[in-house]
Amino acid sequence: PVRIAWSRRNGPGALMWPTDRTTTGRMPGDLLRVPEYRAGREMAARIAREKPAAALSFVHVSGALGLGVLDALRGHAVGSFHPLQSFPEPRDPSAFRGITVAIDASTPALRRRLAKLARDLGAKPRRVDDSGRALYHAAAVFASNYVVASIDEAVQVLEAAGWRRAEAAKALIPLVEGVIANVRRRGTVRALTGPIRRGDAETVGRHIAALNRIGPSGAARHLPKRGEELPSIEVVYRMLGLVALEIAKEAGLDPAAAGRTKRALTRDVAATRRRGRR
Repeated sequence: PVRIAWSRRNGPGALMWPTDRTTTGRMPGDLLRVPEYRAGREMAARIAREKPAAALSFVHVSGALGLGVLDALRGHAVGSFHPLQSFPEPRDPSAFRGITVAIDASTPALRRRLAKLARDLGAKPRRVDDSGRALYHAAAVFASNYVVASIDEAVQVLEAAGWRRAEAAKALIPLVEGVIANVRRRGTVRALTGPIRRGDAETVGRHIAALNRIGPSGAARHLPKRGEELPSIEVVYRMLGLVALEIAKEAGLDPAAAGRTKRALTRDVAATRRRGRR
């Protein structure tokens, strides 16, 4: 068996050794956790200077990086093995069941071994080479990190309405879980509900007016205030609303209702930007 450490709290890079050295004949390889390109290259160079055995393969578990990060080890077979799953902390092996694992390798033999490792964990291997790696990882950010960001914005909106933060999060989580269940069952287009799907421009307008009164989004708190256009929660709502509107149109929203909703989402944008610069 191979022990894989998913934590990103152990410094700029970590070498993951097989738990039982006698297994290296069956799966000859070490797994590198490389959260950042420069650190990963430095780790690979350091290992190369130690002159590892020729039979060893080296595999990183970064979603963002291609095989180039292991160029210093190109005398060996190199690969990548990235679970399309969230690991904010150690999780039970069941977290791998049914997920996709993005794999790639410099040799067909290592690619087959990585695919088998994924299947042995209950996952589905999918080859993602260097040409598609950045888009693959950006998609993962949309589906994971930005979902968290969107939920946090919703929590802030409820806080502005007088809710306690913990109370707001507890109320929203079942809604989020229901949305995910609908997406799984119906797909993104058919899962869309709410005022934009219905073309309810009046409700959208009321939302924007209310959001305009509660100030900046979470993003604005982390941007330097030097005259840049700082995003308000209202602006975030408008941007995501326009994305949702395109999905609603694909789902069959009446063109006239879509036009009214778009006007509600884009009305007075210049005034909103001026407020953001204050």
